[in-house]
Formats: sequence, C-alpha cells, structure tokens
Amino acid sequence: METIGIIGAMPSELADIRVLLSDAVVKKYAGFEFYVCTYKGKLIVSACCGIAKVNAALCAQVMIDRFDIDVIINTGIAGGMDTNVKICDIVVSDSVCPHDLELRFLENYPPYHSIYEADKSLIDVVCSVCDDKNIPRHIGKIVSGDAFISDNALKKEICDRLSPLAVDMETAAIGQTAYRNNIPFVSVRCISDNADDEGEMSFDEFEKIAAKRVAEIVMDVAIKL
Repeated sequence: METIGIIGAMPSELADIRVLLSDAVVKKYAGFEFYVCTYKGKLIVSACCGIAKVNAALCAQVMIDRFDIDVIINTGIAGGMDTNVKICDIVVSDSVCPHDLELRFLENYPPYHSIYEADKSLIDVVCSVCDDKNIPRHIGKIVSGDAFISDNALKKEICDRLSPLAVDMETAAIGQTAYRNNIPFVSVRCISDNADDEGEMSFDEFEKIAAKRVAEIVMDVAIKL
C-alpha cells in the first residue's frame, strides 16, 4: 500500500482533510501530531507542521523517518506573485526555493543544490484533478521565507530575482527535505492574497475559502496516486 504524506502549516489548511479522515489514529513524535488513516485504499499520514521553514523541515523529516512515506504533498494557501495568478487559483510547484537566502550558499555548500524540483508525475495528477474540477491552475516556482509578504517593494524585489508564481513560508523547506531523502514531492497552494500592501486584509478574507478548495484537490490527488 502506498503511503502518502500530507503537510500543512496551519490548522485551517488541514481542517477539511481531517473531516474526511475522521477515523485517523494520532501518533505524536517530536512535538508533532501525525494523523494516520487508511482512506480509499491509501495510507495517509497528515500533519500540521506550524509556520515557517524550520517547523516545516522538522515535520517533513520526522514524517519520513517514522512512517516510510512514498510521496509528500505540501498543501495550503499562498500569496500570488504573478499578475496572471488570481485569488483562489491553484499554483502547482514545478520548483521551489527560499527567497530569503542567497542561493549560492546552498549551491556552494551542502547540499550543493538550491532549487528543488517537484515530481513530474505528481504535477500531472494535480493538474488533472484541477482540470476535472474546472479550477484555474498554474505550474511554476513557489518561493518561501520566514516572513509574511505584504509589501509591494519587497514583492517586486523577489519577483525580479526569482520569477515565482507564489510565495509562502514552508514549501521550500519541505521540498529541500524531500530532495535530501529522495522522496517525490509537490506543493499545491491556493492563492489567498496578492502578497502586496493589501495582503493581510485579503488573507483574512479568503483564508478559509482557499484552504477548503486546496484540501479537496489534495484528497482527490491522494486517491489517484
């Protein structure tokens, strides 16, 4: 049986998934709660990692070590970084990296790799699910940093340097952890705000809507794997 790991940063990003996995057994390791449940023939392990890159990397590594998972899906909401990406659209990662660290430090020192590619087959399944649901989706780079981006000038600087479609606070860390462990990975993010001067206001308004949409997609993806 394939074991699928699902990681979200906030309780709201996992709330709808937990409703479907109501029979899950909770196992606690390193301060994280891992919900383990068989769902439509798949063993699914889900966890709320907490916000920012350290929490995300720790949770992903513990999940890999304890549950021998076959794939990792990072789910949740994100800020839009491209004019073609609208609020409540889905961004599917084809690559991920940090935006708050000079990439040369990752390239010139271990792990000698700075941009982490998502698994092509996982990308294809996510896109297929979105298309079946008629939900707008975009494939591209997702960047992460330890700050909520809600500033036009900072957004422009990140876009000019890295050309991402979305920004969050966890994806890059989970992607890097998956790379180090040779685990197929993809991040599926629903846009809750535009990471600009009005980002916090937009985030508060659309957080639950976006989280519910992406949760439904991720569970359909899990069934198809």
